[in-house]
Amino acid sequence: MTSGPQHIQSRDNALLKDLRRLAHDNAAYRKQGRVWLEGDHLCRAGLERGLEPAMAVFQASCWAATSAQWPAAIGKVVVIDDVLFEGISSLESPGKMAFVMPLPPAAALQPGVPTVILDGLQDAGNVGAILRSAGAFGFKQVLALRGTVALWGPKVLRAGMGAHFGLQLVESLEATATDALQLPLLATSSHQGGYLHQAQLPWPCAWIFGHEGQGVGPAMGERATQFVRIVQPGGEESLNVGAAAAICLHASAAQVAGPR
Repeated sequence: MTSGPQHIQSRDNALLKDLRRLAHDNAAYRKQGRVWLEGDHLCRAGLERGLEPAMAVFQASCWAATSAQWPAAIGKVVVIDDVLFEGISSLESPGKMAFVMPLPPAAALQPGVPTVILDGLQDAGNVGAILRSAGAFGFKQVLALRGTVALWGPKVLRAGMGAHFGLQLVESLEATATDALQLPLLATSSHQGGYLHQAQLPWPCAWIFGHEGQGVGPAMGERATQFVRIVQPGGEESLNVGAAAAICLHASAAQVAGPR
């Protein structure tokens, strides 16, 4: 017989404190070995990709309204008083429910696979957006070099909107590790290389996207085999890295899909 949900009504509850750390600390998943997915859309996206959460956490009013909609596969159910749940959430508008899932096993770098390399990116929204673009345009592997924001942190997961579950993610790499890809490495530049829309792009390849302010670091810049510029007739100094990544990854996908 399946036991009913666990109800938490005290802010001193030990599980509540663990969940709060998981939701607020970008690196807590490394210590706890589990990941916090917040919000109905993100959780359902995970289920559609075969995710098997270890725990489902609901705001009490949300559970009362939606409990019949969720399958048994969501694992242990924890119901938390509305005000206490809002204290867990790291979002401006709390998601009202969340999944806790085991941290996926560390992946190994795969040579020859179309790849995105993140070199020191700090903004969770940018990283999540790039993960979505990678998945959409056929880049199945994402490598995060040391100094890049934690890929499985709650804000990156939120921004990725389920993209994590279709990608192979490898974190905390040194630049030298990318030599094992055995692929051409492409990078954007404001001052060198041909224009992206005129370039012949190799496939498979790896695109390098760098820090929001400093760009691609010297170690990866030295490894780049091709630089390209994105035409900007409007005259802006630079593009947001998430937008630039979407343009570049789409350009690669379009050349593969279209006539050669």
